[in-house]
Amino acid sequence: MRLNASPLQGGAARPRKELKFEVSEVKLKKGEPVDRALRRLKKKVDRENTLRDVRMKRHYEKPSETRRRKMKVSKFSAMLAARYADQ
Repeated sequence: MRLNASPLQGGAARPRKELKFEVSEVKLKKGEPVDRALRRLKKKVDRENTLRDVRMKRHYEKPSETRRRKMKVSKFSAMLAARYADQ
């Protein structure tokens, strides 16, 4: 663990947040075109919601904003469930 200490911050050392990356990986099969492998990679990234997570973590979201967003999604889902419940 690295410690981040600056003489301007009073010299107090605090642990630096470590970033962990998960890499989506697709291996080329023998004789497979690169276009097809790229398509498989795009599908895999989409299934794992990698891009959505990156976009969500691009900016800090306050806890109240998180609650509000989740409430909005749950209300929308409940509305859809009620609309299609009798079909």
